[in-house]
Amino acid sequence: MNSARRSGAVDARLRMKDLCNETGLSRQAIHFYIQAGLLPEGDKTGRNMAWYGPVHVERLRLIRKLQEERLLPLKTIRALLAGDTEALPEAQRNLLAEVSSQLPSSVVATPARGLSVAEALARYDITTVELERMIELGMITASRTGTRRELTGDATRLLDLWSQFRAIGFSPERGFVVDDLVPFVTAVQDLVAHETQLLLTRLAHLPPAEVAPMIERALPLVQASLVHFHAAAVRAVFTAGRAARSNANPSE
Repeated sequence: MNSARRSGAVDARLRMKDLCNETGLSRQAIHFYIQAGLLPEGDKTGRNMAWYGPVHVERLRLIRKLQEERLLPLKTIRALLAGDTEALPEAQRNLLAEVSSQLPSSVVATPARGLSVAEALARYDITTVELERMIELGMITASRTGTRRELTGDATRLLDLWSQFRAIGFSPERGFVVDDLVPFVTAVQDLVAHETQLLLTRLAHLPPAEVAPMIERALPLVQASLVHFHAAAVRAVFTAGRAARSNANPSE
């Protein structure tokens, strides 16, 4: 064993048997975690051959720690691992992690397995330029596994919505482009930042077990509120338009 291995470093390329040795888990357990969406697949080079790396070792060690030390069920671990709170201060990350550990996976679910860029282009009404623009703007993310460039699982919903916009006539010939979605992204980011601040300032004194069900029940109310305010604002615009037309043409 070389000095790097003795110091605890993990090789960049590991076979399944090496991954088992590094983590103390069986081959069957690792495959189960992959199928459950807790662990990304390895870089497949054949039907029964794949390479794994430090990311897999770190994720498996974390799963074991959460199971053994925190006694969390797998569906709760999956919900916790789906969160992205790295930009927050450590104390706030800890609070959100505690709350997240209490939420059901139906609220904070791991996206389904992604599809390749080639599959996305074939399945949805989107051009390469549009897809790359979505990636550039951060609306969806892409990763590379070997020669396969893969989109994250939650990208499929946006691509489906974009295809539906195209189908009802919002075409590039009429000037509609991916960048038209940016205000939606910005508005949602501002909303989530506001919600997070409320959580951290007004509910921090409560135990996570009490906060989690509050959030679970509030999410559909927030979404319904957004639909209400958006619909009301749209109605106001068209009502104002009709009123202006009536004033300009009183004989109508």
